[in-house]
Amino acid sequence: MRISSIFIRMLVISIAIGGLVLMGSQAQSQNMIQVKGSDSELNLVQRLAEVYMQKHPGANIAVTGGGSGTGIAALINKQTDIANSSREMQPKEEETAKGAGIQPFRIVIATDAISIITHPSNRVSKLTLEQIGKIFKGEITNWKEVGGKDSKISLYGRQSNSGTFVFLRDSVLKGDYSPNMKAMNGNAQIVESIKRDTEGIGYVAVGYVVNEKEEVMAGIKITDVAKDAKSIAFTPTKMENVMSLKYPITRPLNHYTNGKPTGGVLDFLRFETSDEGQKIVRKEGFFPVQKDWLEFNRKQGL
Repeated sequence: MRISSIFIRMLVISIAIGGLVLMGSQAQSQNMIQVKGSDSELNLVQRLAEVYMQKHPGANIAVTGGGSGTGIAALINKQTDIANSSREMQPKEEETAKGAGIQPFRIVIATDAISIITHPSNRVSKLTLEQIGKIFKGEITNWKEVGGKDSKISLYGRQSNSGTFVFLRDSVLKGDYSPNMKAMNGNAQIVESIKRDTEGIGYVAVGYVVNEKEEVMAGIKITDVAKDAKSIAFTPTKMENVMSLKYPITRPLNHYTNGKPTGGVLDFLRFETSDEGQKIVRKEGFFPVQKDWLEFNRKQGL
């Protein structure tokens, strides 16, 4: 009887401790800010979250990728607090969100310049938007058609859940990608592929190939881009070119929340858009929020 009673007391204590641990983990999970979405924003927002958590020891922020479409879907399904998106929500997504009781609220946290990259041995140094569109649609298939050597162009891009995929398709290609384009999981995979392919061309977020000193990553070449054949081509490595919109493939990097954020989410967003947060944006190779989007954020209450 004595052994049995001791065993029962130990079992009760174990269950109680287990319950406390479970309650603690659930509380921690409830306090965790979930951020999901854009691969282009992944490294940047992870770094912003790291610095924020260092300054706020009680804060917990988990940042994962998967693409802008994935982040927006997670927001609609109430599986994330913040959706990272390198493109605007599409009308169908907004309609679906509202049907699910979600009120999308947008904040711009940085500026990106989508960079067209090739192997360093490629002698083509500039392209127009029209040429880029035709290359990725498969209408231009040989480098000699744009001033390069006589060799077949090898295309690298993203999957359809990527915000960069959608943004470039809608704003530059204005049509469908070539079926011969290799669909990569992320920016880093495109970069590594281009390093190995002398005939390759790809598109990536600027922060993956340029640092704050405007230095280009070893092993790749960034192509200057012109709006049209009569315009000057500009590089995305220079802040002045991007902030003035002289470089023609710029875009805002966004956060979407369900309604106007409050509490810890709001505080984190304010940190990202603060002077300190924007300095981190620059250190990560991206650019601060452009003037028009600063005004947009102000009207949003940040």
